[in-house]
Amino acid sequence: MALKQLLEENKLQFDDKFYQDCNVFIKLLQQWGKVHNLSGRLSREDIQENILDSVYPLSFINKYTSFADIGTGAGYPGLILAMAQRDVKSYLIEPRIKRVSFLNFVKASLKLENLTVLCNRVEDVKDLQVDLITSRAVTNTSLLLDITTNIKKDSSSYLFYKGSMLDEELEVAKVNDYKIVNRKDRNYLYIKGE
Repeated sequence: MALKQLLEENKLQFDDKFYQDCNVFIKLLQQWGKVHNLSGRLSREDIQENILDSVYPLSFINKYTSFADIGTGAGYPGLILAMAQRDVKSYLIEPRIKRVSFLNFVKASLKLENLTVLCNRVEDVKDLQVDLITSRAVTNTSLLLDITTNIKKDSSSYLFYKGSMLDEELEVAKVNDYKIVNRKDRNYLYIKGE
């Protein structure tokens, strides 16, 4: 199935530029991924599913003008969100050099002016505060909330892409005012800022 059809079936609309960028991203990830072990899932269908997973929350979260993605890895969800919203200031925080190299190569290839890639651990990032903090498959909710306090504003929201352990994590994290949206095996945890 074509990516556009897949996204439109999930009530997501993007311009042609986004789909062109996605085709370049898919090609680059397949090339780099085999050599640098960036992702275990490199078929076109798997990558398209990961793209859908990355942008799906745009259908239910509030607008934001800046975000930071913690542990972006091969680009999910942060790089895809930056491609989908070129008017949003985007920061990808990734400590592993080979992944940072890939993210910077994609940034240059797609001329993503809105994107900054930081080779660092989030707890060591200075002088950055964003409206939205995202993360997929990095660590538990409680720890994510702790290690991101330095990049958080009072009004910041969180969007965590979670699996089946979410209920237990929420008990430990003692989070208020959140929404959980499910799609397939994914739980999207959206913690709305003040």
